[in-house]
Amino acid sequence: MEFQEVIYSREDDVATMALNRPEALNALTPRMVDELVTAIEEAKQDNEVKVVVLTGAGRGFCSGMDVRAVAARGPQASLVERRNEMRESIHRVPRALAGLDKPLIGSINGAAAGAGMDMASMCDLRIASNKAKFAMSYVRMGLIPGDGGCYFLPRIIGMARALELIWTGRMIDAEEALRIGYVNKVVPHQELAAATRELATQLARGPAIAIQLAKRLAYRGLYMDLNTALEAAETAQLIARSTEDAIEGPRAWVEKREPRFKGK
Repeated sequence: MEFQEVIYSREDDVATMALNRPEALNALTPRMVDELVTAIEEAKQDNEVKVVVLTGAGRGFCSGMDVRAVAARGPQASLVERRNEMRESIHRVPRALAGLDKPLIGSINGAAAGAGMDMASMCDLRIASNKAKFAMSYVRMGLIPGDGGCYFLPRIIGMARALELIWTGRMIDAEEALRIGYVNKVVPHQELAAATRELATQLARGPAIAIQLAKRLAYRGLYMDLNTALEAAETAQLIARSTEDAIEGPRAWVEKREPRFKGK
């Protein structure tokens, strides 16, 4: 696929997906969704990619669905005809990301509203510019968070805070997002790219297999009882111990040097 509304690039072992409709604050379109799913799959399949970054072009991260396009629609199809509408469109994104074991960092450069905040919530970690703002703005349109917001947000900040943001639709700034635990770090706007790159590089230099196994365990552990989680951890640890990185780590510690992990 030729990318137009998503910029996909790879520098060394870090892949970056940038939503690319800056004139519309990167509002989502069907084409953007198609391109984003393709980019996720490309990053997933590329063995050279160790970390993935999601950001927005221009002054916004993502303002949600393209409201103008929705408002301009003609008569709506029947419920029967529309029953799989979201499954076949925007829901492809969280499903694609659910299969991405590699760390996903959200580099939030501006406003993230509605589906845009849902998109940020799908990331494993979030670094925000001090100009970033967040809003679960669906309620202002008479809608619910349909892109996974009711699933992701309570898991990040807890049920009470999530429901308050969902029910009121109020906008929060980067500092409040940090205080409630929604973002991991806030940096001056001009330092966002460098801070994101620093974190991505740090993770990419780590033991890739162990990091990916840990991500899988952490997310799946949300639905497991303790014994099931411990058994899954034992299996994952057996895999991790069979890697070259598991030999390099202790060796580097004994030799008092930084480990040189290969992701093997």
